[in-house]
Amino acid sequence: MIFNFRLKVFIKVAEHLSFTQAAHELYVSQPAITKHINKLEQQIKQPLFKRRGNSISLTPAGELLLDYACQIEDLYQELNNDLNLLQDRTSGPLRIGASTTIAQYILPPILATLKDRHPHIEFSLISANSKRIRQLLITDQADIGLTEGNTAPPELQQETFIKDEIVLVTNAQNRHIQQAQIDKERLTQIPLIIRESGSGTLDVIEQALKKASIKRSDLNIEMRLGSTESIKNYLHHSNASALLSIHTITEELNNNQLRVVEIKSLPIYRKLKFISLHGQHARRVQIFKKRCLKHYNKK
Repeated sequence: MIFNFRLKVFIKVAEHLSFTQAAHELYVSQPAITKHINKLEQQIKQPLFKRRGNSISLTPAGELLLDYACQIEDLYQELNNDLNLLQDRTSGPLRIGASTTIAQYILPPILATLKDRHPHIEFSLISANSKRIRQLLITDQADIGLTEGNTAPPELQQETFIKDEIVLVTNAQNRHIQQAQIDKERLTQIPLIIRESGSGTLDVIEQALKKASIKRSDLNIEMRLGSTESIKNYLHHSNASALLSIHTITEELNNNQLRVVEIKSLPIYRKLKFISLHGQHARRVQIFKKRCLKHYNKK
């Protein structure tokens, strides 16, 4: 959407009367918010906020600017919608932001098919964590995002893409776990390789374990590694196990390198979602979403 980000910052600060809340919703630092407001005040040569200790309130200039800024934002949204409807945009750039698992294991075959069918669309894919993807959308650096997150700020809409299952995986030749199924209590005894703190996959796992009254400190953690690929490669040479997305181990299962061990009464699922700004989108965004959904509904 065509809209001055500095005005967006001002609107958020004015709505919440909080620099901290505005920074949280826009996924930028509080010093960055302060800098935008200071620059805006320099431009109009008037203070926009009265500052009293830890609280702020709008000045008359701030109230006036808020009224006009909201009108400008609405007009730009209408313009953006009308421009998208006016053009049959099946060519041009499509900027996609996706979390690591989706970018590495799920999207490549879809993008290959799309490029073959729509050679005039210029695809670019940014791999980052869910928070960064949301920030790219809000600041108009991406057209659509795909994440594992369950929450999104008001500016963004969510739509379920596919359901993902996190499964216990081990070396196919691991003789320490010969069963096809184990009790959840056994999970605390076997050596586990887990992702680093801050991983979205690890967050989902910990939430599921918490519901089963299992804490991270209860686990026998052998090592923390920073990527799914490094975990899989480690498992090839180890009798440890790991909890990974089923979408990340298709090739290893087919080649009988890894196998899945079911955990009784401990299913771990998450929803992978499209996220985007509200309103109409370019036709190529719709083409991309439709192909993603069709691919995972067996075409």
